[in-house]
This record gives sequence, structure tokens and C-alpha cells, in this order.
Amino acid sequence: MHEAVMELAVRYGQAWAAHDAEAITAMHTEDSVFHLHDIGAPALGREAVHGLIAGLLTAVPDVRFELRRAHFGEDHFVTEYVMSGTAEGKPFAIDGADVFTLRDGLVARKDSYLDWTSYEDQVGIDPVAGMKAMAG
Repeated sequence: MHEAVMELAVRYGQAWAAHDAEAITAMHTEDSVFHLHDIGAPALGREAVHGLIAGLLTAVPDVRFELRRAHFGEDHFVTEYVMSGTAEGKPFAIDGADVFTLRDGLVARKDSYLDWTSYEDQVGIDPVAGMKAMAG
């Protein structure tokens, strides 16, 4: 089995559970890409990835991920989960899936697909506008 990939996935999940932006970012390559699909341009490079992660943790300080399934390959893994928390004072829980591409034991690319329609229905805010405000 792909033990090193599984170990990275566990450490990555633990860092998110601890809301530790530095630990999460340290598991990304210098030229890493983090793309929240349907929400904005990808974060390019470790510094930009850190900014995106820190911004997300600030916007949803109680964010949690309930893992549903994980799939592992030689140089990638995929997670399916429910992301929940409180945004703008309103609780939410939405489905998500992340596709991780690995290089040299680190995350070279992370593509996140979240149910933004459910987020908008539950929180009452267009997530694209929220991301623009977070970046501004």
C-alpha cells in the first residue's frame, strides 16, 4: 500500500484539525498550487497557499472536516468529506472533495471542490464575494 501517502494525508488532516496554517503550509511544495474551484483564481506558490489557508481559518475559525472516504494512489490521494463551521455567525455543513497531487513527499497541488450553492443557501452570502472581501 502507499504508506507514505497515507501518512501525509493523516498529518495534513491533523494540521487542519489543529487550525495550524504553518503546519499545513509546510506540507506544500514551494511551487504548490491550491485551487478552490468555482470561487477564484488558484493560489500559486507556498506563500500564496499560506495566505489562502490563513484566510480560510480566519473566516471560519471553527471549521471542521468529517471524513467520509479517502482514496490513495502512488502520487496522489482524494478525500471526500463534510466541511462545517460558522461563517458570518451562521452555521453551515457542505459536501467537499479534495484531490491532492504529491511530489517528493509534499503536496504539489490541491484541488478543492465544495458545494458552494449549499454554502450560499445556509450562510446567505455568495462565497465568491466573500473570497474577494477576504483578499481585499
